[in-house]
Amino acid sequence: MSFFAILCALLIEQVRPLAQHNPVYAAVLAWTRWTSRNFDAGKPVHGWVAWSLAVFVPTLVALGVHWLLVLTLGLPFAVLWSIAVLYVTLGFRQFSHHFTGIRDALDDGDEPLARSLLAHWQHVDAADLPRSEIVRHVIEHSVIAAHRHVFGVLAWFSILAALGLGPAGAAFYRMGEFVSRYWVHKDGAAVQPSSVWVRQAAARAWSVIDWVPARITALGFAVVGSFEDAIDCWRNDARRFPNPNDGVILAATSGAVNVRLGGGTLRAMPVADALSPAQAGESGGETADSGSTPGRQPEVAHLRSVVGLVWRSVVMWMVLLALLTLARLLG
Repeated sequence: MSFFAILCALLIEQVRPLAQHNPVYAAVLAWTRWTSRNFDAGKPVHGWVAWSLAVFVPTLVALGVHWLLVLTLGLPFAVLWSIAVLYVTLGFRQFSHHFTGIRDALDDGDEPLARSLLAHWQHVDAADLPRSEIVRHVIEHSVIAAHRHVFGVLAWFSILAALGLGPAGAAFYRMGEFVSRYWVHKDGAAVQPSSVWVRQAAARAWSVIDWVPARITALGFAVVGSFEDAIDCWRNDARRFPNPNDGVILAATSGAVNVRLGGGTLRAMPVADALSPAQAGESGGETADSGSTPGRQPEVAHLRSVVGLVWRSVVMWMVLLALLTLARLLG
């Protein structure tokens, strides 16, 4: 039933995207703040306690409701619950409006607007970026956002759902991503910043959580793009990026559509302590990297190529899930 839950969630999200200010993100933000406020006491063990509570409690709630529905009302109601969880954790429309706005501004030749939109999206200083660098950063942030909003959630949901754990994987992946980013963000807050231990725990856990999904996403991009170039860039250039998991995805993207990525940095702008609910799924600001991948200089046409790459990858994985579902039903 995973295929039907994912398909319904994607369709609903396309028709009626989740509002930026909604009670689900507000609850997640409040819960994450409560765990850090009450359990981040400045020692290594406290970092893992705070992380475990922040991530596993929502995951267990998603799992508990699933099992309760299966045992009381039956599988159809459990599928509806999976659709609801996927709706708030999976989807393009949670970030695509940023991509669309910047692309339209570049198409109209309005580079100052494109810089402003990029700065607003990633909370960075983009005032001096030339046109090609705007495109490069948009590609990088959009691909990572697509991975974290779609492919990463798909991977964890599908794996745990196959084990009978319902939508627990989707909740687990989304919470792991959110707390790692929120606590890094909170480190710069003027009031009650996060300790180094809670940030290290969240970063290490997220690196493990995203290891397999990142490589699944990169493999999907290679299959639907230029396979040999994507694999070659993956093997030789992934280390150019500061985050190993993101580097795998970006290197595969670079080879798949023949675009040069990496090699620059954006300076983060100061932000307030409160993380807006709309940012609950954003990829965050960029850190320094060490060099560029091979490929053509980024152009606006590459934005369309990346959109096509992502959608072809979605179709490929949905067809694969449909075939697996059909085989299970017939078997």
